Amino acid sequence: MSAAGVTLNRHILAEERRYPDMAGELSDFLSQLGYVAKILSREIGRAALVGRLGLIGERNPTGDPQKKLDVYANEICVDAFARSGLVAAIVSEELEEIKQIPGAGEARYALCIDPVDGSSNTDINGAIGTIFGLYRRKNGDIAGDVLRRGSEQVLAGYVMYSTSTMLVYTAGHGAHAFTLDRDLGEFLLSHENIRCPEQGHYYSANLGHYQEWNPGIRACVDYLTEQDPPTRRPYSLRYSGALVADFHRCLLEGGFYFYPPDNDHKNGKLRLLYEASPLAMVAREAGGRASTGREDILGVQAGSIHQRLPLVIGSPHEVGLYEKFLAG
Repeated sequence: MSAAGVTLNRHILAEERRYPDMAGELSDFLSQLGYVAKILSREIGRAALVGRLGLIGERNPTGDPQKKLDVYANEICVDAFARSGLVAAIVSEELEEIKQIPGAGEARYALCIDPVDGSSNTDINGAIGTIFGLYRRKNGDIAGDVLRRGSEQVLAGYVMYSTSTMLVYTAGHGAHAFTLDRDLGEFLLSHENIRCPEQGHYYSANLGHYQEWNPGIRACVDYLTEQDPPTRRPYSLRYSGALVADFHRCLLEGGFYFYPPDNDHKNGKLRLLYEASPLAMVAREAGGRASTGREDILGVQAGSIHQRLPLVIGSPHEVGLYEKFLAG
């Protein structure tokens, strides 16, 4: 249990007093998010017992194999936030188009969400997550409300389901993490004002694509694996197959995650709106960085709801190192 015993709701009330922009609907959204995360944590934990593992035989709108748990988690998320009255539109990895919420025309926010990040891990009991980014509507057309730069997010974060369930969020006032106490049924503050180390000694990447990468990126990997203790090399490789889990390690212990373009993903694999931008906001608020390798992720203007791009994210030193090698 958290030493301070601060629940998510108690923390929200304290943040409202410190930051008036948090008051009202943003805090209501966080409370609803905590509720959704509890449901997903329970359902993910018993998925093997109720027949929710494995593929459904289809692909999602971005072409990835779709798991039963992907579809189920998407239904939970969409239903919970649609009923909240807080969001007028939802973009999800599992939905081909923007979902407009009937009767929610006055709602002030648009939500971008990946209900299950790392779904390839579901069948082997590996770590998975939920990633979310929230935008204040512009009172224009729905597409204009969601096709935005990450710098315009008012709230972002993720939930990681692993040995424990952890909710990490930022509203632009630092990044905070809460761990679910299953006996109490409460998220308790466990990591306040997270600071990403300036430099780490881990890197996370799918090295199965090494031969397909830009020569500069291959040179970066070669550099990382050389023996040179004064520069903290070699780095240790850590790769789980779940972006949330790999980023979480970098956030707490330093190092970086990267996924460059490869033969199957010429423009990069990760999705801007509901993967890269939310995690980039968390990284920034914790003192880390996120980049395409050539520009800041938070400055990229979305052109489509499932837009893909390269991502490098984590400690400032390593992200800068990657950018230097990529530039040649």
